[in-house]
Amino acid sequence: MKSNVGILPSSHGSYSIRLTWILSLVVAFQIEGNTTPSPPNILFILSDDHTSQAWGIYGGILAPYVKNDNIKRLAAAGTTLENAFCTNSICTPSRAAILTGQYSHRNGVYELDDALDPDTTSVAKLLQASGYNTALFGKWHLKKKPAGFNDFLVLPGQGRYHNPLLKGPDDWQDANGGGKEYQGYVDDVITDQALNWLRNQDRQRPFFLCTQFKATHEPFDYPERNRHFLEGVELPYPDNLMEWGAAATGRTHDGWPLEILGHRFEQQAGKGYPGPPFSLKGLDSVEARKKIYQKFVHDFLRAGATIDDNIGRLIDYLQQSGLWENTVIIYTADQGYFLGEHAYFDKRFIYEQSLRMPFVISYPPEIPGGARLEDMILNIDFAPLMLDYAGLPTPEAMQGRSFRSNLQGQTPKDWRHSIYYHYWTNQPERPAHYGIRTGRYKLAYFYGKARPGKAQDVMSYPPGWEFYDLKKDPGESNNLYLKKSNSRIVKKLKGQLDALQKETGDYW
Repeated sequence: MKSNVGILPSSHGSYSIRLTWILSLVVAFQIEGNTTPSPPNILFILSDDHTSQAWGIYGGILAPYVKNDNIKRLAAAGTTLENAFCTNSICTPSRAAILTGQYSHRNGVYELDDALDPDTTSVAKLLQASGYNTALFGKWHLKKKPAGFNDFLVLPGQGRYHNPLLKGPDDWQDANGGGKEYQGYVDDVITDQALNWLRNQDRQRPFFLCTQFKATHEPFDYPERNRHFLEGVELPYPDNLMEWGAAATGRTHDGWPLEILGHRFEQQAGKGYPGPPFSLKGLDSVEARKKIYQKFVHDFLRAGATIDDNIGRLIDYLQQSGLWENTVIIYTADQGYFLGEHAYFDKRFIYEQSLRMPFVISYPPEIPGGARLEDMILNIDFAPLMLDYAGLPTPEAMQGRSFRSNLQGQTPKDWRHSIYYHYWTNQPERPAHYGIRTGRYKLAYFYGKARPGKAQDVMSYPPGWEFYDLKKDPGESNNLYLKKSNSRIVKKLKGQLDALQKETGDYW
């Protein structure tokens, strides 16, 4: 449901709603038709880069090796999204999109160094205004002081894995400053804080609790208890681990290969990256790539195992305290991540491993257990969904749409069949690009230009298009844009892409 709330343009191009309008809207909406006596609690769990290949419940070559007992508990009790996608695959912009229900060009958070204006309308502010008790613990990464939360303790910037600093309202400093040290592994500490907050809640008020982990972000560190997990096990390799740059695939760029990570392992082992000293001396290119992959993915899965531990602690508390039945629980990651596919690590690209967001949701009174949802969902839809559960309408400022009915098996006839993506940061190996993904096809334009006012890197390749048939080439290993037999579908996709840019307001 959309409201007719008035909107005011802010200085950075996003939209904000006056608090008095929010309150009057909430009251009006409740009088008009929301007769739900007790809106559900909402527990939103967000990890960093914990990609679907490492969840186990999505299958893949790593599924037999992943520790995912508690992710599976959530999936068995609820619904797993098969086709959830981010609109800009990088941490800060994706987190802003989740909170605001807006694309980057609307909320003003385009790149890692951008900040979310505290005056911007967000799901937290709307829930707080409606009477929810709201809290945030963990990674924030949006620079400015969190708005819409009654309580918060967040990491300065990326934070650190061991004995982290956390800062709250009383010692706030913008960006990476401030904080008090807490002993322990970062995500254990974050979960401790979330559980302490839950134990002290007034049961007469619903809560909105954001528990946001640092793992599995680089340098992929883990607590001592998981140091021996998968020790001595050779993990399987992706089929396209041995891609060697643009020439092998027809791509418009070389990408972000594992060799960059290998150099970091060699230079910084023991100084941030976990484990013993690392060396590639004497290895040929294939042997070196395999060794980098093994260390990387072992560390990644160990960090992911710790996330699963802490999801279990949160589930256990909700079940033991009688809150489980009336709590919407969401677990997702801010974007996907390459685990050696195309010989890449990191994210940013429109390719599937980076674009796809793993997502599972449980709400026993309404959502069927063990179900899978195939519909195309975007991170800008998360805020409208949570507002819907709270009995609140989606403001016009939000560009996303609630998918509550989809989760009940009643997909609206006008639901989207394609998605729009735009990555704004520009580097020679990771050019700025935008594109469209449908159920079968993907078309992207790597234009390789920085935003106005940003430094322009010298590009190694000219701007270019990429086209993939995901049915015939699910690994996206062959750019077929120049193949004449595809010209008709490419022309059609360009028309759809043009329409999506106009629809979203990102037309230039």
